[in-house]
Amino acid sequence: MKQYHQLKQQHPGALLLFRVGDFYETFGEDAVTAARILGIVETKRGAGTSAETALAGFPHHSLDTYLPKLVRAGQRVAICDQLEDPKQAKGLVKRGITELVTPGVSLHDNVLERRSNNYLAAVHFGRGQQAGISFLDISTGEFLVAQGDLGYLGKLLQNFAPAEVLLCKNSRRDFETAFGPDFCTYALDEWVFGNDYAHETLTRHFKTTSLKGFGVDNLTDGIIAAGCILHYLAETKHNDIGHINGIGRLEEDKYVWLDRFTVRNLELLSAQHAGGVPLIDVLDQTLTPMGARLLRKWVVLPLKEPAQIQRRLDTVQALHEQADLLEAIRDQLRQINDLERLISKVAVRRVNPRELLQLSRALEALAPMRELLHATDVRALQKLADQLNPCDTLRREIQSKIRPDAGVLTNQGNLILDGIDKELDELRAIAYTGKDYLLQLQQREQRNTGISSLKVAYNKVFGYYLEVTNAHKDKVPTEWIRKQTLVNAERYITEELKTYEEKILHAEERLFVIEQRIYDELVLTANEFVSQVQQNARTVAVLDCLSSFASTARQHRYVRPTVDDGSLLDIRQGRHPVIERQLPPGEQYIPNDIRLDRDDQQIVVITGPNMAGKSALLRQTALIALLAQIGSFVPAEAAHVGVIDKIFTRVGASDNLSKGESTFMVEMTETASILNNLSDRSLVLMDEIGRGTSTYDGISIAWAIVEHLHNHPKARAKTLFATHYHELNELAEQCPRVRNYNVAVKEADGRILFLRKLQEGGSEHSFGIHVARMAGMPPAVVLRANEIMHHLEQERTSVGAEDGTGEELVETEATPQSATNGQAKAKTAAQPHARPVATASAPRPTLQLSMFEPADPVLENIRDLLQHLDVNTLTPIEALLKLNELKVALNRKS
Repeated sequence: MKQYHQLKQQHPGALLLFRVGDFYETFGEDAVTAARILGIVETKRGAGTSAETALAGFPHHSLDTYLPKLVRAGQRVAICDQLEDPKQAKGLVKRGITELVTPGVSLHDNVLERRSNNYLAAVHFGRGQQAGISFLDISTGEFLVAQGDLGYLGKLLQNFAPAEVLLCKNSRRDFETAFGPDFCTYALDEWVFGNDYAHETLTRHFKTTSLKGFGVDNLTDGIIAAGCILHYLAETKHNDIGHINGIGRLEEDKYVWLDRFTVRNLELLSAQHAGGVPLIDVLDQTLTPMGARLLRKWVVLPLKEPAQIQRRLDTVQALHEQADLLEAIRDQLRQINDLERLISKVAVRRVNPRELLQLSRALEALAPMRELLHATDVRALQKLADQLNPCDTLRREIQSKIRPDAGVLTNQGNLILDGIDKELDELRAIAYTGKDYLLQLQQREQRNTGISSLKVAYNKVFGYYLEVTNAHKDKVPTEWIRKQTLVNAERYITEELKTYEEKILHAEERLFVIEQRIYDELVLTANEFVSQVQQNARTVAVLDCLSSFASTARQHRYVRPTVDDGSLLDIRQGRHPVIERQLPPGEQYIPNDIRLDRDDQQIVVITGPNMAGKSALLRQTALIALLAQIGSFVPAEAAHVGVIDKIFTRVGASDNLSKGESTFMVEMTETASILNNLSDRSLVLMDEIGRGTSTYDGISIAWAIVEHLHNHPKARAKTLFATHYHELNELAEQCPRVRNYNVAVKEADGRILFLRKLQEGGSEHSFGIHVARMAGMPPAVVLRANEIMHHLEQERTSVGAEDGTGEELVETEATPQSATNGQAKAKTAAQPHARPVATASAPRPTLQLSMFEPADPVLENIRDLLQHLDVNTLTPIEALLKLNELKVALNRKS
């Protein structure tokens, strides 16, 4: 326990797994935590004594089962192993911490997600609102750095979703204020965040004198964050990190701005609601883990440079048009395992024999793929072929030395092929042909002694021995040495048997040593190919993503978009890529046209009832533009996309009660972020702005926002504005670049049919009561709502007529809200001291008039029957029966 406490002090914040024999044990508070997370039994060590402490453990071979559970629960786990063979140890077995696994630093397959990166991030707050950030995935070697304002860092944190974030102890409050409390963080001492220390740490690792070659030398805050990450790796015992051989820069101006609200609202990587489907799930047809991880980055980092976009589109088109080539490439991709993580394991000396074989098979698939790409006349594909290096030397080295059936462990034998080492072959012959020799010895001694039941056996106490039953012990030769007497038999050894035993045991021990040496040399050889294999992995990932785009386009009728520097966004018969894939079999998605530009139709105000498809139309427009700018074909008949530099969305409603923010506060915060960051190439999508407050305030705010977007002096942002406020249709008369559209519905027999087709002109009806009926609202509530609505409409009309202006006025908040004339709203908003508005009052519930004299008991009975009758819930049969009952009662009276 003294040894345990000494090791625990090295990492007091980590849960220590302490190897004791065949178990990993935890003690004290660690045991309580481990038992709760892992669901294992918590016991006591030294129960009833002053040294009593909690104890919980699991078998060492179950580490891969339990470690992921601890890490995913946010625990930092220190693994303490026995550093010497207990059989040869004198006194206490020497132990030490061999690895510190944290949520952001892990190489264990069961902790990592194959198709997602596992990033460790570090944040350094600079002066003012500037800060630096760095991301590292130790399992792939990807190392990135960026610098900018807090808004940009917040966007990166959401998009990259790091498993762990490092920060300075003094910056914890600043971090939570800027980015929220939901990240798994770990605080380091302030001295780690020094500029000189970070610069020296990075240059020492990369073996350079400066960072200019990586293009990050001017990112002071970013360099400090990156240096912090390398310091943390050393602190967590990760010293073999040669696969981290470069650092890339995330340039803010290179990619489309997608703030954290937009990534969430468009459901790019994850759904907002249980059972929802994000875009990545329907877009991803990649076949390799590298391709899947790259595609996730492409989705949240769309390009802004038309030339880069065109190169991707050219490649997708070539694959789309050549179905045979596409299928041949995808066949080769299916044979390629996770090159990135396999070669990273080589670099950190944690690769097992089976993984080396996977690496060789993946490299073997590169040669035919390279030939396929070279044989095309598409320059982009030929360039990809030039970037592939099959690493034939490494592949042949692995295949010529490792047995095809090699296991995971290197100390179990049967690892190296025959013919590689002469001494190994000789030892293997001795060790593995021993059974034949022992059988021959047994048969010879049976003949020589005449003991037919004699047998040769082995146990760990005596080694090899000869066993003779008591019935034949008088035939035992005198030179045999008795070792053990049993009830029915005796056991003997001979000089020949003992000599051979020593030979076999020595051979097994020696051959394991030789196999380990050959294997270690092979891993060192593979380590020389880290850079080439990483380049192969990047190239395969790009090809996998582009072939995934082509495959998706062929399967789901996507078309190539036109992407240029213009300002036009023109989508013909566009479809929502996610919703159309979720429709029941046989049901077709209703496509729609959208056209936006800076000079003629900058803002489209869309009205229509709930459930008509306004929100889907907004989202599909953004998703089509985004798909075009990541280089994918799009779900439409045709699409022309002038490059968009920022996509803003304000859709949906959510409270942030933990911060005391209402739905309306969240809505206004997100809207303010949009209006304060507009550019001339922005695409703005706003859905039901102002609905979180009163009708009066809501219309005023929505009206002012549309005017601001239209009259902005520097940015004519292309905007789709969906609303229930039909009064906003008046804006088209005052603002020349505002157009009114509505989502068509058909009303018949008091019911509505959603046509989901966008058409010109504003809508004057919300159909809210119809939607309430469809949602299953009690009939009595629906009828009462309809009654109030008609009363308010009549009262508003009469008030306008009495006023002599013919304008409808705004009712106060104390009464049920109803739509009012937008022009009057604008006037009221512009004139704070305008005359008081009329107050609409809801009618009292209609009462049944008395039809009968109350003195007549029969009529009183009929009246009671009618008053207690709920006509809204009667079926036709019940109504006929009730009517017959009333008729019978009247006949009795007459």
